Amino acid sequence: MKDNGFFNLFNDVVILDGVRTPMVDYCGALGHISPTDLGIKAARAALARADVPAEHIGSVVTGNMSPGDFDQFFLPRHIGLYAGVPLEVPAIMAQRICGTGFELFRQAGEHIQGCACEAVLVVGTESMTRNPIVAFDHRTGFKLGAPVGFKDYLWEALQDPAAGINMIQTAENLAKKYGITREEVDAFASSSFAKAVAAQESGFLAGEIVPVVTEKFELEGYKPRGIRLQGKATELATDTHARLSPVEVLAKLRPVYEGGVQTGGNSSALVDAAAAAVVASGAYAKTYGKKPLARVVAAAVVGVPPEIMGIGPAPAIRLLLSRCGLTLDQISRFEINEAQGAQTLAVGRELGLDLSKLNVNGGAIALGHPLAATGVRLTITLARELRRSQQRWGISSACVGGGQGIALLIENPQ
Repeated sequence: MKDNGFFNLFNDVVILDGVRTPMVDYCGALGHISPTDLGIKAARAALARADVPAEHIGSVVTGNMSPGDFDQFFLPRHIGLYAGVPLEVPAIMAQRICGTGFELFRQAGEHIQGCACEAVLVVGTESMTRNPIVAFDHRTGFKLGAPVGFKDYLWEALQDPAAGINMIQTAENLAKKYGITREEVDAFASSSFAKAVAAQESGFLAGEIVPVVTEKFELEGYKPRGIRLQGKATELATDTHARLSPVEVLAKLRPVYEGGVQTGGNSSALVDAAAAAVVASGAYAKTYGKKPLARVVAAAVVGVPPEIMGIGPAPAIRLLLSRCGLTLDQISRFEINEAQGAQTLAVGRELGLDLSKLNVNGGAIALGHPLAATGVRLTITLARELRRSQQRWGISSACVGGGQGIALLIENPQ
């Protein structure tokens, strides 16, 4: 019987290193910055962290979901060029909604395994703040008395017109299906916040963050780009959303839907951020004496019913394990995107997951979910955690709006 979904097994693909910007609250200190410039910042930092010359990059694979300015068509190309990648090297934008960051690694693996190149720059970048207020109906003009169709892209994009519900309601469906209570969701959210704060205080999260400062990105023969911080800030170096959030405080928040379990406190935070990594062949790493951060072993992508899209990680992880000949208990760490608290708990119940292995440094409820950057961030965090804890196998995963799940299996090469 053929497995549903599709699967990639990579024989010789590694993550040399990766880095991200701090994740800063919606309408905060990064809100005025183009996602292209956030992506350039992360890309340059990833190349520097991996100590890989930009001229060694043979492909640039980027992700960005929501247009943050009128330059979005050029985002992949500009990130590559202003990161110093040679003019001849092509760039592409991938889109798998919340799974985009994972998709970047999957496509990088295909490029390397297909012998298209030896090293790939992957960059996920997102400005949730700069989601536009748009109208798609007025190219032919405005008619007298007709409704004006300007809407909030950020809010409207949460609605799945096929199922007739939004992403929050899909989590509520899972709460009902798996008997998940408001108290359980708040407890899970409180734990996510506590773990994130602990990871900040220990310095673990700082190890993957490049501070954002005012700077110019030069490109010979072309107009400069750059980042200019506003106000008195000279550096942004810390995620801003994480804070201790006791259960009794979360319990006071009103649910989004009457009688529901999801609130603003137990759902993923809106933040602006970018993350990048250098992916290469094992042969490249050996030739240049690099010690990889992780090995990308396999990727799996599946489809699930849109009305319970949040369950997607469960079948994706099952497919990944089945095709790799591993069992759930052999995986030491999981990073599963906390789109909604009930959604993540439903995945845990469906798999029978030991939650002590899940998001041990906090998740998107505490840190944030900058759409296309999320999968890159989760995978970098997972790789670093495997190294720190001296564990072998880890899986990063996310649900995808419209009804999909995606998962990556990575291995600690040490």
